[in-house]
Amino acid sequence: RYRFLLFEDKREVELVWNGKSREVCTAILPFQTLEHIDEPRKEGSVGASPASSSFQPDLLDMTGRQVKGWAKKLIWGDNKLILSSLKSGALRRQIEDAGGLKLIYIDPPFDVGADFSMDIEIGGETFHKEPNLLEQIAYRDTWGRGADSFISMIYERLILMKDLMHPEGSIYVHCDWRVNSYIRLAMDEIFGRDCQRNQIVWCYGGGSAPKGYYHRKHDNLFWYSKSKDAWTFNKQFRPYSEGTLERGLTAVKGDRYELNEEGATLDDWWAGKEVQKILSPTAYENLKYPTQKPEGLIHRIIKGHTNEGDLVADFFCGSGTTAAVAEKLGRKWIATDLGKFGIHTTRKRMIQVQRELKKDGKPFRSFEVLNLGRYERQAYLNVSSRLTGKKKTEALQRKEQEFRALILRAYKAEPLQDDPFFDGKHAARLVAIGPINLPVGRVFVYEVITECLKRGASRADILAFEFEMGLFPAVLAEAKAKGIDIAPKIIPPEVFDKRAVDKGQVRFSDVAYVEANPRYDAKNKLTISIELSDFSVHYSQGIADELAHGLKEGKSEVVCDAGTLYKVSKDKKGVVTRDALTKNWTDWVDYWAVDFHYESRKEIILVEKGAGITGDRSELSLIPENFEERWTGAYIFENQWQSFRTRKDRALELITASHTYDQPGRYMVAVKVIDIFGNDTMAIVPVTVG
Repeated sequence: RYRFLLFEDKREVELVWNGKSREVCTAILPFQTLEHIDEPRKEGSVGASPASSSFQPDLLDMTGRQVKGWAKKLIWGDNKLILSSLKSGALRRQIEDAGGLKLIYIDPPFDVGADFSMDIEIGGETFHKEPNLLEQIAYRDTWGRGADSFISMIYERLILMKDLMHPEGSIYVHCDWRVNSYIRLAMDEIFGRDCQRNQIVWCYGGGSAPKGYYHRKHDNLFWYSKSKDAWTFNKQFRPYSEGTLERGLTAVKGDRYELNEEGATLDDWWAGKEVQKILSPTAYENLKYPTQKPEGLIHRIIKGHTNEGDLVADFFCGSGTTAAVAEKLGRKWIATDLGKFGIHTTRKRMIQVQRELKKDGKPFRSFEVLNLGRYERQAYLNVSSRLTGKKKTEALQRKEQEFRALILRAYKAEPLQDDPFFDGKHAARLVAIGPINLPVGRVFVYEVITECLKRGASRADILAFEFEMGLFPAVLAEAKAKGIDIAPKIIPPEVFDKRAVDKGQVRFSDVAYVEANPRYDAKNKLTISIELSDFSVHYSQGIADELAHGLKEGKSEVVCDAGTLYKVSKDKKGVVTRDALTKNWTDWVDYWAVDFHYESRKEIILVEKGAGITGDRSELSLIPENFEERWTGAYIFENQWQSFRTRKDRALELITASHTYDQPGRYMVAVKVIDIFGNDTMAIVPVTVG
């Protein structure tokens, strides 16, 4: 009772849980630009007049590329790190220059029984995709302690979101009966009870009625403004019901309803066909994404609380509904998600929206795909800024040694303590871990070959987060000619999670390989097209037997073995069967894209002055005072042509439209392939024209 006598301003009602804290993530990680998409698809010459584009001419260079203004952001990664980096990093200036963040809509994983599984189509058949390990880890972090861990997760992120918002901005949080009371109390604490504008009930139909309780047929939308004094609100209307229309038209004089031409004023109870839940498996909108919301619902939220040109964000974007609706309504957007498949689904969806807008002659803007990439790994090695000189160097070395030891443990390799080059040994193979912050290049592979020859060893594995493009298979062939069997392996992001390492759940994958060839035009020496001729994948090769052994009766799982995807099943008698899902290499390909001018756009980044790590490209905005430009040594993939499968059209083009260069010369063409699981691989194809 003394609490409120001693602290008069202390809240009398608050939500308390185990581990509650108002401390939030303060990491400032730069963003790695993976891809930039100016137009959904270029046909013919890249020198086409910008005047034919749907962009404003002053935003373009002579090739039709956007050179200034806001480029919309699709970001893959942990939204806690993303929010922290947006809040205090170089992109904050871009957000402010774009008018500030006017609306946030989030649909967090409030269903404790939900997971990241979904249906994926392969070679004309559908199979059920189980969540990958990174998604499983996120699920454990969110629901590992039940409501305690869920509210801890969302509480920290809501604090970061509030800081990002424009003073007159709004936030919508979507939830259901499982967590709505927790969400409301948390938002009351963070935004203030005076800032709650509405608790909206979203009603929907469908489903069979349960036994023993009433059918649960609504979710909740909590709308809070950042300020208690000012916010954007555009009044909206819904169609009158038939009964209201009839009474309004037939009532006797004096009792006649005054019907508004626009309809009835919208209230806080939303139902009807305009916001109907996606129920039909064949519905036009349905992307077979488990938590997908109807565009009509998001349309109503964005329309009500933003104006054309305003910035909207969704930090749990899933299949990209918020971004798609924002694009159609002429809003700028930021969309982020932890799941790589969700990011890929959103990318395809946004390109489709761009194509439709371009076809109708309506304006659209570019978007870019970002992640924290190598910078997240650098953050893992970060040491206290208070350390200097020798102590800082020693701390960094110790951190890197610990990280390498964790990678070896995840790979189930035995460490080699006294070896000056190799990190460990796995069975009869030597193991070398590449640089933590850089892609493994040709020089490192040659060093591995040389060290093997010195020792008389014939087999070695190279573990790396990234490999230089175009490195394989030529270098592997060179090694084989010298009697050395080199196996490059990708270190998965799950290696950061010690729980996954301890349980032996981390799977290293072989490097996928893209083969693409130029086709030269016989009549025009400046014109080429690119043919995708092969794509090989070897994810988790060699674990099929291990998986079959541990599989429970009556269960099945999908695994890749020797480049073929199999559905491994065990019946109730314990009999294991393997059914091939991929019959041809094309079955692996979900999407591929081409940049005909790769290496023409450097990844120029903004980093804090004096910082040792590199950051995101930001030439579209003024440089904040405490940041400076730096080239990462990488280039931005400019998506100029693409072909991909959709739910309704499973066909895939394997040859690009013809592309005409402005002048003779040697050019680097980049080819990007994204497989059915959302993983991408790139290859460089040198071409000479003229």
